[in-house]
Amino acid sequence: MKKLPQVLIVEDEASIAELIAVNLRHNGFQPIWAEDGITAQRELDAVLPDVILLDWMLPGQSGLTLARKWRADARTKAVPILMLTARGDEPDKVAGLDAGADDYITKPFSTQELLARIRAVLRRRAPEQAGEAVELGLLRLDAATHRVSLQGQMLKVGPTEFKLLHYLMRHAERVHSRAQLLDKVWGDHVFIEERTVDVHVKRLRESLGAAGVMIETVRGAGYRATAQVTVALPEAAGAPANSL
Repeated sequence: MKKLPQVLIVEDEASIAELIAVNLRHNGFQPIWAEDGITAQRELDAVLPDVILLDWMLPGQSGLTLARKWRADARTKAVPILMLTARGDEPDKVAGLDAGADDYITKPFSTQELLARIRAVLRRRAPEQAGEAVELGLLRLDAATHRVSLQGQMLKVGPTEFKLLHYLMRHAERVHSRAQLLDKVWGDHVFIEERTVDVHVKRLRESLGAAGVMIETVRGAGYRATAQVTVALPEAAGAPANSL
C-alpha cells in the first residue's frame, strides 16, 4: 500500500485543526495534530512528517520561533514549513519567510488553496533527477548525490536552495528574472510571491559562504550565477586534502 504523505498541523484552535485534518484525509494525506510547540516537537522526535503546517500565534513558543528552531536542526532542516497566520502584512510575510518558512498562507484561506500550496511544497521537495555534475569556478553540484562542494569542501544547502542553485549553475552567466525563477525552479508559481525568490537567494548565499558572491543581483533584472568574481576562500579551504 502506498504511504500517504504525513502533514503535521501545529494549531492551537481545535476547530481550525479539525477542519484542516478532515480535508487533508479526504485528499490523500495523513494529518497529525499538535496544539503547541512541545507537542509538535514530540511528534517530530517520533516521526518526521512530509510537511508542517505551522500557526504563527501559539501558546508558549510562537510559530516564528519554532520555524527558526527547526531550520537550525539538521534533522528537521529539510522538512517544508507552510506558515498559517492571520498576519497578512508584507513585513509579517517577510519575517515568516526569513524564519525558514517555505510558503505563507493568510487566514482565512480556502481549502483548495491550502491543498494546492501543500502539493506545491511537496513538488519542490522532490529530489533533482540524477544527472551529471555541474561545475562553475570552484563550485561543484552533483545532482545524483545531492551534494554541493566548494573546492572539495562540502556545503550544507537546503532542498529549495539546492534546486535554485542547480538551475542557476546550469544556466550560468545568464540573468533570470524572479518570475522566470519561480516558473523554472518552483514550477507552479500561482500562489507564490516574487519576494520568495529574494528570501531563498539570501539563504543560498549564506549556505555558499565565500562562494555566495557568485550569485549576483542584477539591479532591475534579477539574478545570475557567475564565475567572473573573486571568491575569497578561507585559508583552510584552500589547503590540499590529506590522502586516504
